[in-house]
Amino acid sequence: MRLVGPSGEQVGIVPLAKALELAQEYDLDLVEVAANARPPVCKLMDYGKFKYESAMKAREARKNQAHTVIKEMKLRPKIDPHDYDTKKGHVVRFLKQGDKVKITIMFRGREQSRPELGYRLLQRLAEDVQDLGFVESNPKQDGRNMIMVLGPHKKKTEAMAEARQAQEARKAEAKAHPGRSQNAAEAESTEAPAEASAEA
Repeated sequence: MRLVGPSGEQVGIVPLAKALELAQEYDLDLVEVAANARPPVCKLMDYGKFKYESAMKAREARKNQAHTVIKEMKLRPKIDPHDYDTKKGHVVRFLKQGDKVKITIMFRGREQSRPELGYRLLQRLAEDVQDLGFVESNPKQDGRNMIMVLGPHKKKTEAMAEARQAQEARKAEAKAHPGRSQNAAEAESTEAPAEASAEA
């Protein structure tokens, strides 16, 4: 077999007995890394450590992997302004997270004869969130519903990286001021100008 040393150096072609002897000498495992090669290639390594490092790399790769998710938001043509703002807030949050959003306008009864109401509502929503997303699929009628898909300007991986940085910044801030809560910090910032004006 062709033997590779613990640091990746070539030991050369050695018999199995000699390879096992070297493995005992270094207190390492003899692992076959290329069975189909002629002669087969084996390496001296700590197999437990190798398995652990491989698992950690796979875990890190999965963490950085982005899964494109399509979120759905349902609206009615005659939606209340407050409800519209709430639903728009959800759409904004989804787009900031790097997810696509499928907007569905549900028509009932006589509303089906007024598709322009739904179309106008979808156009208004698209304009309200144009800094975060774009219209990926234009509004189209689908039975009793009208559907539009919004895509984010940011890629999912970028959004995840930004979220991670923001979280790390919050942790660093919490470590810097361990006994101080968020509310206390806000209260101090609002009280400071009032004290300054009182002194003046």
